[in-house]
Amino acid sequence: MTLDVVAALIRRGDRFFVCQRPADKNLPLYWEFPGGKVEPGETRAMALARECREELAIDVEVGELEIEVQHDYPDRSITLSLYHATITAGEPQLLEHIALAWVGIEEMLSLSFCPADIVILEHLKRRYG
Repeated sequence: MTLDVVAALIRRGDRFFVCQRPADKNLPLYWEFPGGKVEPGETRAMALARECREELAIDVEVGELEIEVQHDYPDRSITLSLYHATITAGEPQLLEHIALAWVGIEEMLSLSFCPADIVILEHLKRRYG
């Protein structure tokens, strides 16, 4: 079974918003774009808005799809869809993650991202780098 996962590409100028996963969760301490699993009955946009509210206490407007990737982890396969998103209310808070950062492309490439995000990072470097 393939999990449907969504993530937000949130930009401010030439910086992108990223989060670091906690040590006690799956994929500990890896960096990622905010988001999560799509639950039954949700659209991808609904799931992304819910995850941003739950994990960061922000409201987002979900825009266009930037890129979609398939990735096989040892224990599961995922379809990861990265959508442009704009914060419409709130400032990101550390509710689930251990660190939050606004980073440029080069700095982003120096962080340890989840394996599924590697293709996304290469795409972002080509497009925005």
